[in-house]
Amino acid sequence: MSSDLAKLIRFFFYIFVPLLAAFITYSYMHSIFFEPANSSATDTMLVEVTPEMTFRDICTALEQQGLVKTSRSLNLYARLRGVSANIKPGEYVLSAAMTPKQILETLVAGVLHKRPLRIEEGSSVWNIGSKVESAGLIAADEFDKMLTNAELLARAGIGAGSFEGYFAPDLYEFSRPINAERIIWAFIEQGEENWTDEDTAQSDMLRMSRHEILTLASIIELTTSDSEERRLVSSVLHNRLRHGMRLQSDQTVIYGIRDFDGILTDDDRSSPSPYNTYLNYGLPPGPICNPGLDAIDAALRPAETEHLFYLPGIDGGLRFSETMREYNELLGKQLDSLSEE
Repeated sequence: MSSDLAKLIRFFFYIFVPLLAAFITYSYMHSIFFEPANSSATDTMLVEVTPEMTFRDICTALEQQGLVKTSRSLNLYARLRGVSANIKPGEYVLSAAMTPKQILETLVAGVLHKRPLRIEEGSSVWNIGSKVESAGLIAADEFDKMLTNAELLARAGIGAGSFEGYFAPDLYEFSRPINAERIIWAFIEQGEENWTDEDTAQSDMLRMSRHEILTLASIIELTTSDSEERRLVSSVLHNRLRHGMRLQSDQTVIYGIRDFDGILTDDDRSSPSPYNTYLNYGLPPGPICNPGLDAIDAALRPAETEHLFYLPGIDGGLRFSETMREYNELLGKQLDSLSEE
């Protein structure tokens, strides 16, 4: 073997082979640390991180869903950067087109996927469970069971049989994992924030509790959506309560009917129920829906009138009167107008 060939062989083993090994190692490390699992991926997926999951568990889940090439590489990469702990539980929107660095940054920053849930003004707590389930949060029956939970009601300081009336209508955002208690508590906390010190002072001046104001507001909410009319309806209800008259509200009667079919009859109005204000004096036991801020404000600050009656007008809106005679005259005119048509 010539000396030149020997030198070439030595160069190959001592220089080229280490360089080649270094290049291969670099390419592999770059691939698993800095390249996405699938650079051509266009879809995203939700990854749920639960409180009991370790970072190793998270990495394994990401590998199983094809979001990273290997769980060990992401775990090692995170440890080298010192950010493998305290990942906020919740749902994350990730893609196989994201690099491990991007995925790790998303997790560490706690950029959670939010599921919107809107509580409409005038909605009943018993209709919210289906919305919670449709939002993909929890099952409706799991939510409904907590609506009458005595311990949770006591913690919220609510002396009623359910949370009806105490959920603040608004747009909420939640991320899984979550339970019924946390969802309900968010609704309650927003309601507490909406109820001001001025509202407390005003309810005290009216010699009414917050529960009574919310009950009154719920009736107003379902009676009319017009702000001016709401203050007039509030005036009628306050006046009737002050004069010891029955409220005679169709909305309260309907709330007390199980599986209401949409048609209120005279038999319904004469059927005994805690919510039948044609038979019972005073307010019903509690709210009949979750009133919005406008209805609550109307209940707290009624218009100053002597009205004792209101009647739906045939052309929309409400008609108000101070006496039964005026009420009957209004009713007669409307019946005559309908007969002419």
